[in-house]
Amino acid sequence: MLQPEAALLRALLPFPLLIRALRDAFAAGATVPLRHTHNIGESGQPGAGISLLMPAWDDVGFYGVKIVNIYEGNAAHGLPGLHSTYMLYDARTGAPLAMFDGNEITSRRTAAAAALAADYLARPDARSLLVVGAGRVGSLVAPAMASIRQLDRIAIWDIDAGGAARCAQALRDQGLPASAAEDLETAVRAADIVSCATLATTPLIRAEWLAAGSHLDLIGSFTPRMTEAEPACFANASVWVDTDEAPAKSGDLINAVAAGYLTADAIRGDLTGLARGTCAGRQSAGERTVFKAVGTALEDLASARLAYQQLTAARD
Repeated sequence: MLQPEAALLRALLPFPLLIRALRDAFAAGATVPLRHTHNIGESGQPGAGISLLMPAWDDVGFYGVKIVNIYEGNAAHGLPGLHSTYMLYDARTGAPLAMFDGNEITSRRTAAAAALAADYLARPDARSLLVVGAGRVGSLVAPAMASIRQLDRIAIWDIDAGGAARCAQALRDQGLPASAAEDLETAVRAADIVSCATLATTPLIRAEWLAAGSHLDLIGSFTPRMTEAEPACFANASVWVDTDEAPAKSGDLINAVAAGYLTADAIRGDLTGLARGTCAGRQSAGERTVFKAVGTALEDLASARLAYQQLTAARD
């Protein structure tokens, strides 16, 4: 069984290849059961945690399971609160093929899915990007977006100004034209693409800041209590999601529907429809588009499959 280190895994998943792999995976489809959630120990007690199991398998012959263990009490012991692994199997025999760092799989596929959506939904001439959130996923959004658009200006904003500055410097070290943004409103108004990768529970983005023709990408929040954009951001906008589970899981969508700014049947489509060509993407330069993602095990499987194929090809 193969078990590449995180650095090698990153090298096996360059964004141009990963975005293409996700496009192909959404077009082909996969079996993605509902995730399993298990409480380990008694909630609120020392040593208690939550384990999430996210399986998926395809017709190519791959079966994978991501296991995410969340232990909020770990901070008191100087440990990360989240640990994740991804196991890839031969779907025809059940034989284990590889084990990957689940955090690397998740963060890279999340940024790549955002770029895939932006390729359909952002203006072809979009040149300026604002990333809201300078964490693990946020730091990957700009390289992913630079794979599908020629970016002349990249701004990074974070509630931690020092984190934004460090993220911008790391991107400049990669040859990207990045700088830290001091004022969120000013940065949003100037951006063709606004990509939010935070765990916010109160809205950060206001509708009045979004320019006509802009693309708003919401990939950080993934539970009903999380939200990155105020409900009015969905008014007079064309809205797409990653999967049909998003309206039930996303606080952004739930709040927009409750406030009367969005109806479920007004959602234009998802990544499967975009990849298969059964739903249209952006229709005009002045159209304001929104993409809301909560993540899917299909993306994890496609990423692990690509990494495995890259790794075995290099060994042959």
